[in-house]
Amino acid sequence: MNPDHAAIFESLAIGSLQLKNRIVMPPMVTLMGLETERARAYYEERARGGVGTIILEGTGIERLRSAEFVAAVGVLAERLHRHGAAVVIQLFQGDRSPAGDRFAPSAADGAREATTDEVLDSIQGFGAAAAAAREAGLDGAEIHGAHGFFLNQFFSPLSNRRSDEFGGSREGRMQFGLRAVRAVRAAAGDDWAVFYRHTAAQFEPGGYSLADTLAVAPRLVNAGVSVIDISPSTSPEGEGTGGHADLAGAVRGVVDVPVIAVGGMDDADAAAAALREGKSDLVAIGRGLLADPFWPRKVAQGRVDEIIACTKCDEKCFGHLSQGLPIECTENPRTGHEYEMPV
Repeated sequence: MNPDHAAIFESLAIGSLQLKNRIVMPPMVTLMGLETERARAYYEERARGGVGTIILEGTGIERLRSAEFVAAVGVLAERLHRHGAAVVIQLFQGDRSPAGDRFAPSAADGAREATTDEVLDSIQGFGAAAAAAREAGLDGAEIHGAHGFFLNQFFSPLSNRRSDEFGGSREGRMQFGLRAVRAVRAAAGDDWAVFYRHTAAQFEPGGYSLADTLAVAPRLVNAGVSVIDISPSTSPEGEGTGGHADLAGAVRGVVDVPVIAVGGMDDADAAAAALREGKSDLVAIGRGLLADPFWPRKVAQGRVDEIIACTKCDEKCFGHLSQGLPIECTENPRTGHEYEMPV
């Protein structure tokens, strides 16, 4: 191993959970279905490749009400555990109400305003989903509060114009996230890992700022968060300048729990630097693990020049998703077909 990359392979304790290294596979929608053999083989390939933590793709909290689905996720977790990977599932509240119509923090673009009772029901749903995931044998859950989706919309003054307890001031706008964390922590127990994914700032007029995030981050920790996942973790100004993980670093400065950086971390030098410089405690590699599931093993063995690099073409990952197709990779024909090509 290149000594400069040693930080990537240090272990990390999160409560009673021991991570074997600092590499995280972030949640990426696959359209394979977590209960299928196709998905099991796909995720297991990344676990065999040496990833320390796998965050399963965003899953609607209502899915965890199905005993069959929970059992299937348990089978998947057991497969990944065989290779020493910690398994976390991302929990997601979509923009469809139980009745099937679209809702939002405030009425907009064909969506009605969610009622206070519906928000409270969603908070309880996060807790119930976490309890089911723990029962299935998973190591933790990640609340999806990022990327402009339903929960993240509550934090933004651009989309949240409510007058109840979940709107108005920053204090009100942070309540949905805080209460979802408390519900998950209460349902899953003190010794289970609770991740929270958050986008650090909206770089548009009227959106929330990094200062808003720095105010809510310690509150999330006090509510029960074990790990904060900042996505993206690099500001637009930092892209391409070597300033990777600057947003993650800002959050890392105000909390005492591990922070995940994502974006450019498939560059082993950038990943190691983010860790050494204290900008993050964990590094997430997304598309890079689609191109080469054995990225961790190759870096650990000093074989960086053998890594199959992601070219950022987005043709068969995001491109397939936009067509409603399971993800694949232009650089790796095995991606999405591991179940057809056993090792």
